[in-house]
Amino acid sequence: MTGQVTSRTDTGAPVNANLAIGLLVGSAFVMILNETIMSVALPALIVDLQVTVGTAQWLTSGFLLTMAVVIPITGFLLQRFRPRQIYIASMTSFSLGTLISALAPGFAVLMTGRIVQAFGTAVMLPLLMTTVIRLVPQERRGAMMGTITVVIAVAPAIGPTISGVILTALDWRWMFWIVLPIALVALAAGARWLRVAAETRRVPLDVASVILSALAFGGLVFGLSGVGEAARGESLVNPWIPTGIGVVAIVVFVARQRRLQRDGRALLDLRPLAIRPFAVAIVLVVLSMMSLFGALILLPLYLQDVLRVSPFVTGLAVLPGGLVMGLLGPVVGRLYDRIGARPLVIPGAVVLALALWAFTTLSATSSIWMVVAMHVVLVVGLSLMLTPLMTDALGQLPGELDSHGSAILATLQQVAGAAGTALFITVMSLASADATVGTDVPGARAAFLCAAIIATCAVPLTLLVVRRGATPVGADA
Repeated sequence: MTGQVTSRTDTGAPVNANLAIGLLVGSAFVMILNETIMSVALPALIVDLQVTVGTAQWLTSGFLLTMAVVIPITGFLLQRFRPRQIYIASMTSFSLGTLISALAPGFAVLMTGRIVQAFGTAVMLPLLMTTVIRLVPQERRGAMMGTITVVIAVAPAIGPTISGVILTALDWRWMFWIVLPIALVALAAGARWLRVAAETRRVPLDVASVILSALAFGGLVFGLSGVGEAARGESLVNPWIPTGIGVVAIVVFVARQRRLQRDGRALLDLRPLAIRPFAVAIVLVVLSMMSLFGALILLPLYLQDVLRVSPFVTGLAVLPGGLVMGLLGPVVGRLYDRIGARPLVIPGAVVLALALWAFTTLSATSSIWMVVAMHVVLVVGLSLMLTPLMTDALGQLPGELDSHGSAILATLQQVAGAAGTALFITVMSLASADATVGTDVPGARAAFLCAAIIATCAVPLTLLVVRRGATPVGADA
């Protein structure tokens, strides 16, 4: 982050926005890194804790499910409490969950620690995005939002690699012991220096909306995550039951929010969706995140089940793409500040679609270096899309809606990830010759074909992205 930006604290003293945002970025990075660090550790946990594969998967699935339930509430929290208060609560929850996980004698306690961690993680990314919009002038928001891409892309990419390195020499609990002092330092630094001005108001908490939100987004993520397991014959619950409950609950939730937002009492104000640039960006972000999660899910399965490489080599294979995406984030952000979203998003969508079509040509004899190269091209396309779209979407909102816009964006990213994972795993399992054994070439190709079709559908939608300087349709909604 270059240049110095200053604002005012809630006490009237000047604050360095770079310091505040850097602290939030670092904290979010550690949290999202911890979200994906468990994937490589699952075999060791299965043996040590004496649980089944399906049970162990809940250490990741339960984390994502908790985030899906909590994130919609962040719109209310960001209106009701100051950023410093939210940050301290978030980091305290994450640190406590990390300590519980490190001390866990068995699966139940470890699962509890992961859920407590997820409560803190769920709040951090909306807090980060909202703080950028509030502190940074419009002409520099792209560069700052580019740093968020580092968090979104690099942390999930290097999580499995770091996990593999730790497990080669240490017990799995060290994945938490190493993170704990970093989290505590971040907590102390935030308590000392994070004093950002923000208008708060005593918004009443609608308990019915909280319950509906949990049923809606929790049911969708739980159900969609179970679709993939059902396709592999590993699900104990019919996934369409929680999915159906989630769909019904989200319809009721939306109707209730539309009624409550007339009086400013909505848990999650949905008026940002009436602003066309925000709505277009949200649709494109959802399609992009489905492609990203598709790559994160499909590539490791293809590399291990088809090319027969080790989990550690798999982690190294996806690492270059994550690093490239992180490096491109600030660059693309600065380009956005100069030329706007449209000139970046359109070619980005084309590159993303072409990369996924290239993945459909993979076979059992493909070179691992070809896979790495394709993955790098794919993340270049994603980089050209995500930072401009998120910046453009949130930048179009009036100040009173920015916290709700951040919550909507983060919520739909979680739902998109669950939907993409469910869709691609289901297609791969159905197209495989023997779904109970693993992934074969036809299954992998079918799943990549599905991802390519989704990415291709996004290309014409990019033409709806508003040109810089144009008056956005629905801006007065």
